[in-house]
Amino acid sequence: MKLVGRRYDTEEMIALTLELGVVKAVTAVDDPAAPWLAPGFIDLQVNGYGGLEFNDPELTVAKVEQMMTAFDPFGVARLSPTTTTAGYDLLHHALTVLAQAKAESPKVAQRWAGIHVEGPYISSEDGPRGAHPLAHCRAPDWDEFQRLQEAAQGEIRLLTLSPEYDNAPDFIRQATATGVRIAIGHTGANSEQIRAAVDAGATLSTHLGNGSHGIIRRHPNYIWDQLAEDRLVASLIVDGHHLPREVVQSLVRGKTPERCILVSDITSMGGLPPGYYKTGLGAVEVLENGKPVVAGQREYLAGAALPIHVNIAKVMDFAGVDLKTAIEMATSRPAEYIGCDYGRFTPGAPADFVLFDQDADPTQPLHIRTNVLGGEVVYQAS
Repeated sequence: MKLVGRRYDTEEMIALTLELGVVKAVTAVDDPAAPWLAPGFIDLQVNGYGGLEFNDPELTVAKVEQMMTAFDPFGVARLSPTTTTAGYDLLHHALTVLAQAKAESPKVAQRWAGIHVEGPYISSEDGPRGAHPLAHCRAPDWDEFQRLQEAAQGEIRLLTLSPEYDNAPDFIRQATATGVRIAIGHTGANSEQIRAAVDAGATLSTHLGNGSHGIIRRHPNYIWDQLAEDRLVASLIVDGHHLPREVVQSLVRGKTPERCILVSDITSMGGLPPGYYKTGLGAVEVLENGKPVVAGQREYLAGAALPIHVNIAKVMDFAGVDLKTAIEMATSRPAEYIGCDYGRFTPGAPADFVLFDQDADPTQPLHIRTNVLGGEVVYQAS
């Protein structure tokens, strides 16, 4: 098949010939009406969608496939199914089914970016733990994690934890030695603890600026510490709800776009109308503006409800970055972080591409025309 579009990075108009799941040829064309062309998006933090979540005691392979393919209309090519803080039995079940789904479903395997385990080794303090259940927040436990990784058949690629626990540095060293990437998140850690975690091998800040106290010291604090640490890449939720414009500007400028990754952190609330819902994180209310919050208040968010293509448009609006930079924050940057060869417009490259238009209103999400995975169309706008 052929894809004709304007490269998001160089603005060259090209035609891609795709065969057997890879790029066969690249030729120049002259088509001023061609849509934008980019690699499919990568989302390293996806909790669920459409009333389904990976933290489900009744999770099945069919449910996993339904969630993994639900993001095709949003231009997503790879995603990390993400489990959140829960008891051991639920996590063990979820991870077992996720690994089974990858092994049994070609659709799941094609979209797979590795499992992200967010918690349970996070802060138990109100604020930093966000919507994660207090009863299951706990210190890192290497023996437990090994059992969970065994259930996942080695597919846990990323683990978010808080380094405020005394044994965190040792745990981080053990985990990174096995190839697991460690992120700092949902933490109340002090400067010394964050530095020790990075020295031990932590390489990412999970949704920097969120999962924190409502009020913190002006300095030092765990946001400044992570922002200033060049060894940490930062993932950011730029959906218009999680971070104000000025905060997004400051984080992107301070961390630099080259060390920023966009994530959706989308939950089972994605695609659902306003109302009250019961989730693995407890009772959640989706407000009229689509913002999901812990039920009974308005301050603490309960994940997100908007897909990654919304974040791409929002980071352009909030941080003032150009299209190339925003797309890279959802393609090449996450690919580099997980060690994936991705995003090339050259023969032999994976045939995973998206065609899209920008809205006349730059604050609105990208309009996805076509999503191609492995050289086959998985979504075509009507």
